Amino acid sequence: MFTLVQSRVRTAALALSAVAALAFGGTAATGAAAAPVPAKQGPTSVAYVEVNNNSMRNVGKYTLANGGGNVFDVAVVFAANINYDTATKAAYLHFNENVQRVLDNAATEIRPLQRKGIKVVLSVLGNHQGAGFANFPSQQAASAFAKQLSDAVAKYGLDGIDFDDEYAEYGNNGTGQPNDSSFVHLVTALRANMPDKIISLYNIGPAASRLSYGGVDVSSMFDYAWNPYYGTWQVPRVTLPKSRLSPAAVEIGRTSRSTVAGLARRTVSEGYGVYLTYNLDGNDRSADVSAFTRELYGSDAVYTP
Repeated sequence: MFTLVQSRVRTAALALSAVAALAFGGTAATGAAAAPVPAKQGPTSVAYVEVNNNSMRNVGKYTLANGGGNVFDVAVVFAANINYDTATKAAYLHFNENVQRVLDNAATEIRPLQRKGIKVVLSVLGNHQGAGFANFPSQQAASAFAKQLSDAVAKYGLDGIDFDDEYAEYGNNGTGQPNDSSFVHLVTALRANMPDKIISLYNIGPAASRLSYGGVDVSSMFDYAWNPYYGTWQVPRVTLPKSRLSPAAVEIGRTSRSTVAGLARRTVSEGYGVYLTYNLDGNDRSADVSAFTRELYGSDAVYTP
């Protein structure tokens, strides 16, 4: 992920209402029904959390002063990785120690959000090893990785998968360059494996420009797609209705509040249904968050530690 002026720092490693948003991805297999969510009219708000540094629980600490609804509708665990096994010459799903900690502690990191009605999605990112979503050599290889993804969603009671095609470094370890069929096969298989879960696209990298192959266009298989450049407005070139797109992208605490508010106003005025935020941390960010909630929902945000 990048801003226009600064790349996203990494370790080695959604007009829909909140009620409408809950229709995507079904109900997580938590064993307990989610509590009723106060109605909230307006775009779906997404929060990426860098779990190397911050807790997923922070997403649930923000509500609207008017009505008490959740500010955020989707929380993204950032990030798992697509790694490459040089012995088997196959891609595999990898969790660093911080992602694994979140998943192992789902009872305290994930379930509280889901009980509030917030969907929790796992982002998957390249890891400099040559494996990426765009260079599976066969449909079988793509389907095998799709099964690893859907198995992880089922095992940890998650609500879906987010694709972020960065840092793959295609060609490393003797891997192939991006091809036209790979991502289409991967998304098709994943959607078949989890028809009622969220699949979202961080609109960047070779995979994002290879959504059609052999008469199959996977654009409609995504629930959401968003702009990857913080502090800017860029409509994702994905064939989805406006209600599923976020042309606005902001980094909480780094994108100026005036820009945050302006992008939120434009989201509403132009009829888009998603508003993307990145890097929610553990500090009280209610002033930064209120900059967009006032425009999206007509309410300030309240932070409850």
